[in-house]
Amino acid sequence: MNRSWFEVDDVAELESPALLIYRERVDANIDLMVRMADGNTGRLRPHVKTHKMGELVRWQLKRGLTQFKCATIAEAEMLGEASVAHVLLAYPLVGPNVGRFVQLTQKFSATRFACIIDNETSALILAEEANRARQTVEVFLDIDCGMHRTGIAPDRKALELYRRLASTPGLTLGGLHCYDGHIHQSDLSEREAACLSAFAPVWQLVEAIHAAQLPLPKIVAGGTPTYPIHLRDLRLECSPGTPLLWDFGYGERYPDMPFLPAALLLSRVVSCPEPGIVCTDLGYKAVASEGPQPRVKFLNLPEAEPVMHSEEHLVMKVAIGSEPPVGSALYGLPRHVCPTVALHDEAIQIQAGKAMGRIKVSSRNRHLTL
Repeated sequence: MNRSWFEVDDVAELESPALLIYRERVDANIDLMVRMADGNTGRLRPHVKTHKMGELVRWQLKRGLTQFKCATIAEAEMLGEASVAHVLLAYPLVGPNVGRFVQLTQKFSATRFACIIDNETSALILAEEANRARQTVEVFLDIDCGMHRTGIAPDRKALELYRRLASTPGLTLGGLHCYDGHIHQSDLSEREAACLSAFAPVWQLVEAIHAAQLPLPKIVAGGTPTYPIHLRDLRLECSPGTPLLWDFGYGERYPDMPFLPAALLLSRVVSCPEPGIVCTDLGYKAVASEGPQPRVKFLNLPEAEPVMHSEEHLVMKVAIGSEPPVGSALYGLPRHVCPTVALHDEAIQIQAGKAMGRIKVSSRNRHLTL
């Protein structure tokens, strides 16, 4: 009898709800990510916010990836513990995080750390902290490509700030960071047009930087939706994150990227209170709830429709007579995998249909040691 790819032989021994990571599928997604870059791993800087697992970082290192992007000090420390070559912390540093970041640069000698800056005040605070520690910190100028979340518009003021960064003791320029997270059109041609339009002012800034004879080592661009577009320009480093695990939200929205779902949620039926109604243990403390319903699709119960979602329960409607028995295992694909992973302390690694051990979701915590 053929088994579906997601079924686990010893599922009866696994508690639920639980996060399952399918090793072969993660490896296939890493390989596809690299193939899309024509095998040039130097152009890839995957974001670790999706999985937050040091073990998955090591899987990528084995496939030749050496530089990564992250959003928290804990994620950066996790990358340092894995001895990756270069880390870009792509989140503004304020308050105690400035000092924590400088400590990070001192702790891991095998890893070079960089951060982003979008204003002079933050630059001076960072430089003061770096000089106090007798360190030089690498910084990327954070550019607002149209998302209007962080960054400075790519205009004359950006050039002036870039020039100041170049001459500030304690800082060294890493280049530009340009995240275009507002671009998420499903149609690839429409997405490409929006991406190229948003990046046109960035290229004007690049020309101005070159004309001013300022260093511009790297340009780190985009996320997952614009990954196939930015790949076409060899001047750019690309930072996809979701492709490692994928989810049905991106799977439905971006059919041009054939990545495989590699993270599922194990759930069980806990009650069938009336005909046509099934209650599972997959509450919103186990699956991300910021999106619309359905927040999860069960691969072995695809017809189920959500009725009610609470902290520890997910109630669904099914055809009368098709209710799975109480205790039945269900395999759920989340709509949004990134915040779903962050709800779990650990994941269960699945390989060849068997549970192979536990993986710590280490950087879901805000602090590791620093």
